[in-house]
Amino acid sequence: MAQESPKNSAAEIPVTSNGQLEDSHEHSFNRDLKCSLPVGLGLSETKITSHGFDGAKEGVVEAGQFPSPSASPKSSVISPSSAAASRLAGQGCDLIIPTGSRAQQKSGPVVLADEVKNPAMEKLELVRKWSLNTYKCTRQIISEKLGRGSRTVDLELEAQIDILRDNKKKYENILRLAQTLSTQLFQMVHTQRQLGDAFADLSLKSLELHEEFSYNADTQKLLAKNGETLLGAINFFIASVNTLVNKTIEDTLLTVKQYESARIEYDAYRTDLEELNLGPRDANTLPKIEQSQQLFQVHKEKYDKMRNDVSIKLKFLEENKVKVLHNQLVLFHNAIAAYFAGNQKQLEQTLKQFHIKLKIPGADAPSWLEEQ
Repeated sequence: MAQESPKNSAAEIPVTSNGQLEDSHEHSFNRDLKCSLPVGLGLSETKITSHGFDGAKEGVVEAGQFPSPSASPKSSVISPSSAAASRLAGQGCDLIIPTGSRAQQKSGPVVLADEVKNPAMEKLELVRKWSLNTYKCTRQIISEKLGRGSRTVDLELEAQIDILRDNKKKYENILRLAQTLSTQLFQMVHTQRQLGDAFADLSLKSLELHEEFSYNADTQKLLAKNGETLLGAINFFIASVNTLVNKTIEDTLLTVKQYESARIEYDAYRTDLEELNLGPRDANTLPKIEQSQQLFQVHKEKYDKMRNDVSIKLKFLEENKVKVLHNQLVLFHNAIAAYFAGNQKQLEQTLKQFHIKLKIPGADAPSWLEEQ
């Protein structure tokens, strides 16, 4: 029969009537307990768990560190090492190795990651805000057109914007007329050049009319040359006015459109806030009023910023417009007057004054490398 394990001895310790252990079994119990513990563990690191003398399970000595008050109530079971097991076996002790014990898990710092936002939910929220804002602005525009809603008006700024739009239409008309004049002058110059070549050819073939054909050939070639000079001045005038109308003024009008959109949003949220303030104030409406007040303040700041931007751009546009149109109108007048007066020298001087370079007729266009 196999030798009885120490845990059986620990479970069958006789107790006297006064609760004291008998002297005959005290030494045996201490020896068995010592053999049951792995080497290197003290009594402070050991706890004895008993499942009761009457139960089916016997008392078991588990080796482990007592948990701190903040630790988990479960204790890790430490199995004896192979060296300690050999020494205990040599001493004739039976080892108590709990079966089914779990290895101690190494604990590390716990990192709480931020909640990952769902991109679909973010897009849905953006669509919801955009839809709500579009609805409010559309309702504001319809109310203004029907005469039911009020709108914020800056009289001075609105007058400047109206003048700018009216001037843009007039400048566009001047631009179209100047382009028509340039096209017609180009056709006339082309015809004069061809006519001069025809007179020169006839002067060589008709000896009796050589001088007459030569005079007319020289006159047409001179007119064609002066026409090319005038054409260069007109094209320069067209390019400058086109830049002013379709770039500078258009950029300012784009800022004006942004200002008008900000004004509509401002009035829409202002109307909402006024309607909420006229209604009852209770626990349900107070959060809505506070949120509406915050949105109104945001759009008010945006409206004030856009109004300031429009005022600054209108000021700089007026200064730039006066400077550009002054130079271009002087150029156009001097070139037209010198051309029809037949003053070739004055016409060439006008182009030099404005640093205008004429293209040589029949010259090839510069390559892409030369343009760089």
